[in-house]
Amino acid sequence: MALKLNKKKKIIKKIVKKSKPVKKLVKRIESETSSNLTVPTGKYYEAVGRRKVATARVRLYESEGDFIINDKLVGKYFDTISDAKLRYNNPFELTGTKGKFSVIAKVSGSGSSSQLDAVVHGIARALVKYDESFRLLLKPAGLITRDDRMKETRKIGMGGKARRKRQSPKR
Repeated sequence: MALKLNKKKKIIKKIVKKSKPVKKLVKRIESETSSNLTVPTGKYYEAVGRRKVATARVRLYESEGDFIINDKLVGKYFDTISDAKLRYNNPFELTGTKGKFSVIAKVSGSGSSSQLDAVVHGIARALVKYDESFRLLLKPAGLITRDDRMKETRKIGMGGKARRKRQSPKR
């Protein structure tokens, strides 16, 4: 017994989402960032730091100023990490340059802890570009070496996990 299906014409409706104009949004973001942050200008030393999938492009300016990451102050950006201040100030304390530089960094990828490690790696590399003698201080602390531990890739037929064993047959 066969059923007869009614084929109705499908009506496609276009849904148009109303969004805020981009110019107003950009002005709002600029007003928020410019009122709180002092963006340095002039000579800078640039380096790239990496950890897992996180990448940080760090610029070290030779003037006192704010520590800015992705247009936010570093304290607000890494507020979920308890010892963040110790970790990102570590390269400056080892080299004795705390308070000499202002930092601007753009970070993308991975989680917040890995992003922090990428920023620290970028700062250490930029400090070595500033003064090659800092390498002797930063290398033993492990700040110049890139931490190459990555997430293990999953294997086919393993049930979705990287290290799970294959299911053995019952009979």
